[in-house]
Amino acid sequence: MPTVPRQLPPPDREPRPGRGPWVVRRRALTLLTILLLIGVPAGYLVISANQSRDSGRDKAAKYAATGLTEGWPSKVQRRLYEVPVPPYSADVAHYETNNWKTSRLYVQFLTSNEGLDRFLTELGYSVDALHADELPISARDRGIVGWDFSGEGPWLGLDRDQEDPRPSHDIVVNRADPDHPMVYVVASSTP
Repeated sequence: MPTVPRQLPPPDREPRPGRGPWVVRRRALTLLTILLLIGVPAGYLVISANQSRDSGRDKAAKYAATGLTEGWPSKVQRRLYEVPVPPYSADVAHYETNNWKTSRLYVQFLTSNEGLDRFLTELGYSVDALHADELPISARDRGIVGWDFSGEGPWLGLDRDQEDPRPSHDIVVNRADPDHPMVYVVASSTP
């Protein structure tokens, strides 16, 4: 079979380019741009949704808690309720209740004699202000957090009343270990 000779393009027209390396690079760059424009926001949405879900679970667990929660009250809680937990305290636990009438913060901590002095000094008292066998924390408040003041003592107490809206404090101190008193505080605030 005879072959037909190929015609050359007219001299005034450039030959049509094929798929050179610059075309492949341009298409790869376009594909990368599209992936970034779609992939980055989609990844951000997935991460954000997971964080939001986890945050909701943490908040639900916090507000569903009944009784003492191990750990320090937040700085805001300590400032609002005027409960200056001394540094280096151990066995710190807290619980907060709020209603339309009264807000309460229950705090317990084990401290040193210096820590107890510092705590009482920041409230405007000294260790001498504690009264033997005085338990100003009511049976109702003890029941809410499960405190039992019938164990080995001596037990000392202090009732600190303040004008509203400043919080009042009911404080009980267990001196069973003379070097490390256990302190129980109920701070009540009426707006």
